[in-house]
Amino acid sequence: MENIFNRIRQIKNTAKLPSKDEIKKAISTFSKKEKRVFLVLCLILIISTIAIVGKINKMFLVEVPMSGGTLSEGMVGTPRFVNPILALSDADRDLTSLIYSGLMRKSPDGGLIPDLAQEYKISSDGLSYTFTLKDKIYFQDNTKVTVDDVIFTINKIKDPSVKSPHKNNWDGINVEKIDEKTIKFTLKQPYTLFLENTTLGILPEHIWKDSPIELNELNINPIGSGPYLVSKVNKQSSGIINYYNLVQFKKFILGKPYIQNITLRFYPNENDLITALKNGEVDQVSSITPENANVLKNDNYRVESSVIPRVFGLFFNQNRNQIFTDKHIKEAIDQAIDKDAIINEVIYGYGVAIDNPIPSNLIAYQKLNQDIQSSREESLQKAKDILAKDGWIKGADGFLQKTIVDKKKKKTTKNTTILQFTISTGNAPELSKAAELITKDLTAIGMKVDFKTFETGNLNQTVIRPRDYDALLFGEIITHESDLFAFWHSSQIKDPGLNVAMYTNVKVDKILEEALGTIDDKNRIKKYSQFEDEINKDVPAVFLYSPDFIYVVSKNLNGLAIDHIATPGDRFQNVYNWSIAKDYIWEIFAKK
Repeated sequence: MENIFNRIRQIKNTAKLPSKDEIKKAISTFSKKEKRVFLVLCLILIISTIAIVGKINKMFLVEVPMSGGTLSEGMVGTPRFVNPILALSDADRDLTSLIYSGLMRKSPDGGLIPDLAQEYKISSDGLSYTFTLKDKIYFQDNTKVTVDDVIFTINKIKDPSVKSPHKNNWDGINVEKIDEKTIKFTLKQPYTLFLENTTLGILPEHIWKDSPIELNELNINPIGSGPYLVSKVNKQSSGIINYYNLVQFKKFILGKPYIQNITLRFYPNENDLITALKNGEVDQVSSITPENANVLKNDNYRVESSVIPRVFGLFFNQNRNQIFTDKHIKEAIDQAIDKDAIINEVIYGYGVAIDNPIPSNLIAYQKLNQDIQSSREESLQKAKDILAKDGWIKGADGFLQKTIVDKKKKKTTKNTTILQFTISTGNAPELSKAAELITKDLTAIGMKVDFKTFETGNLNQTVIRPRDYDALLFGEIITHESDLFAFWHSSQIKDPGLNVAMYTNVKVDKILEEALGTIDDKNRIKKYSQFEDEINKDVPAVFLYSPDFIYVVSKNLNGLAIDHIATPGDRFQNVYNWSIAKDYIWEIFAKK
């Protein structure tokens, strides 16, 4: 051993590295034992070097998506109009999100990014929007996307015979071709949400111009300019579609998608959908009930969720029941309802309790004065105190009542009013259970409350449209700021308006009208803050919760972004960044 270390010291002390012959000569002087020790030391050195190099290498490696892989997703429903200007169902909208692209596209952070457009300019008065198209933008049949295609699409939407659900968004807007790459939209008055309208998918004029829009095979075999194109549509013998097979559109202007194939399968109900997931027929499913999501999460499925802009609340109809003209009663109802119990017992934690008409993820602003949260016991006591102060006392039957003195010219009469009303809602399990909990809470403080459930079609036709309810447990779908106008402006009180609270406030009307025409974000947000304050003062409804969008996704899926989606179809807005295959490369070589 001493001989080995002496040789090493000799080599170390030399002015230059030993030659190959010198090394061989030195090793030849080793004994057998020394040679074995030397070989072991060399082996240790090699292993240690490899390990150190490996660790250093890992320090600089980053995960990057790779092209390839397949993904299958199941959903309830059947597509009929895979056409951006006609799509009505979730199945229709999901497919149009994958196949079509617009001038602009929603981004994962809730904003908008240019898609087919290279850039846009807004006039100082907010009345004109000028878009310039990108170069090398193509439809999936390899024809170029042009300004004429954009104009054709908008004109079809505005055509009353087409009956597009987007018609109201484009009425009164003039479309003008400036040149082969430039298009100008002129509005009659400023409209802050106009840019969002331009996310609508563009139709190829050359294949639609001589064909009827509604009755056309192109609604089932569409051609767009989005990230995926149709490779196969499978139908049953009855004509009902089983699935769509989609493949990458390599010329998609925002970049070729990573996932090579996506299959969308359709099922008649949620039970069949869940069965398909468990059998491995699909990798992921969307828009399932919280109860099923809870079961799947416990079974170790990957469940992603995000609050969506829907407002569930108890909306009061004072025209039907006079007790709702009394603000104190409505304030007591708000205090008495256990919203956390609804969140936990009805939607299994997939949602958030709310106190306002504006969904938190629709308009991003911070209230200056945040409400101080009370305990459950404190809230119940507040409810009782409010009613007692307002003159309500419990009768022999245990229900609250109040004697109202009616003084007339010749006669004074006393009428005893019982604090009672009926809640109307849909027969969906979540709504029925929520109504049951609310009834229990209000009965506990002495209100005489009952609830009725209706099948969805009957609820709309026999209850909501004629405004035939005392209180309505209802969910507002608020995908745009303009929906606040539809639900709260006094012009929307009568059917087909959506002001189900029958709310009238001149100040609120003015605020909503001005907000829609306010381009400056800060000023517009200020107006919506004023709107919220007015609603909270008048208490035309008790706001309960906003639910989550629930998405059971493949454990191998990367790049998913659903934090700012407004509708289920929005989950596909960044689908071209999704990936399943992946690799590891040095960070300096990764794309920024």
